[in-house]
Amino acid sequence: MKSDLIYTLEERPPFKDAFFAAFQHLLAIFVGIITPPLIVANALQLDIERTSFLISMSLFASGVATFIQCRRFGFCGCGLLCVQGTSFSFIGPIIATGLVGGLPLIFGSCMVAAPVEMIVSRTFKYLRKIITPIVSGTVVLLIGLSLIKVGVISCGGGHAAIKAGTFGSWQNLTIAAVVLLSVLFFNRSGNKYLRMSSIILGIILGYLVAFYFGKVDTSGLSTSSLFSFNIPMPFKYGISVSFSSVIGLGLVYLITAIEATGDITANSMISGLPVEGEEYMKRVSGGVFSDGLNSFISGMFNAFPNSIFAQNNGIIQLTGVASRYVGYYIAGFLVLLGLFPIVGAVFSIMPDAVLGGATILMFGTVAAAGIRIISSQQIGRKETLVISVSLALGLGVELVPDILANAPQTIKTIFSSGITTGGLTAILANMLIQIKEKD
Repeated sequence: MKSDLIYTLEERPPFKDAFFAAFQHLLAIFVGIITPPLIVANALQLDIERTSFLISMSLFASGVATFIQCRRFGFCGCGLLCVQGTSFSFIGPIIATGLVGGLPLIFGSCMVAAPVEMIVSRTFKYLRKIITPIVSGTVVLLIGLSLIKVGVISCGGGHAAIKAGTFGSWQNLTIAAVVLLSVLFFNRSGNKYLRMSSIILGIILGYLVAFYFGKVDTSGLSTSSLFSFNIPMPFKYGISVSFSSVIGLGLVYLITAIEATGDITANSMISGLPVEGEEYMKRVSGGVFSDGLNSFISGMFNAFPNSIFAQNNGIIQLTGVASRYVGYYIAGFLVLLGLFPIVGAVFSIMPDAVLGGATILMFGTVAAAGIRIISSQQIGRKETLVISVSLALGLGVELVPDILANAPQTIKTIFSSGITTGGLTAILANMLIQIKEKD
């Protein structure tokens, strides 16, 4: 792979080349970073001001996290062109936590649970025997399938439309369909720039249709706030912690650590670096540690947990630029975007149907990635049982949440998310089910 690279890991591209490569990465990650805070804000029915601030801080925190990951400070960071952004994996548990204790409980619990990933970074060699590809693939599949429900609700107009009795109106469904079809159209284009920008272009077209239908409400925006600066304020909304929320989030951090290992390995291969030996182990360990630390820092700055974005490995292949110094430009872009409230404001008033049209495909892609991980393994009777019981319990909680109506509050908080229920089941089933296959 090394011979295909224009700029290797330690080479410094000229400003023009670095800027252009960084901009392409930004196109690939921007929507992915702002989508989780939008979904959480909609589920918790936050006002425009708080939604806008959450989006801005997600961009800011992703910029800080990307810089730490690329720069590498001692044993912290992988030292690769590795981009971090707000993780989709935590959306379900975060919403469940937020419905119990609001934003303070979300940020406090995310911070307290983050050390799980830092600890895993020092011991992941042993945990990989427990968190096998079957387990991680099942959890990724559950993440995608669970979030599809969230995407469908947005397509119908969101929780506000349910209250107003307009859920599933033809206008909302038309807007969502325009976005979805536009994303598919641009994504299948032979033009690499159209393909990378497919989600952004789809959202723009959906926004225009929503504006035509009178679905864009700008009444909550103030001119003064649009043209000011966001000053990052640690612990702006306060913090609180509950044991049950920490357990649920800690499980997702555990799975995220395994995913990060795979992403760093793929990035190393693309960058022409070895994927075994002491240096490789340091790179992976530092990257996973940084993943957890960055999520802790994100919680401090009122943003949700960060993880490594796998899609940027494709951009490295596309551009032939593996220089980690490009990561500094990406980090700079993200921090600057986070400091301007107008960026968050534009997306905070985006109609739910526009968001739904874009996310339903993104979540389907997540589910497909889980299927791909599972199918890469040999599936025997044990694996079939692990997958079956995990999907049954995980999706069961998602489809019929009232099953836990009479359970203690601690149990409800831990298991109200299908991701944590199915993930914990997958880990325990993989450890406990023993089947001797006949020759």
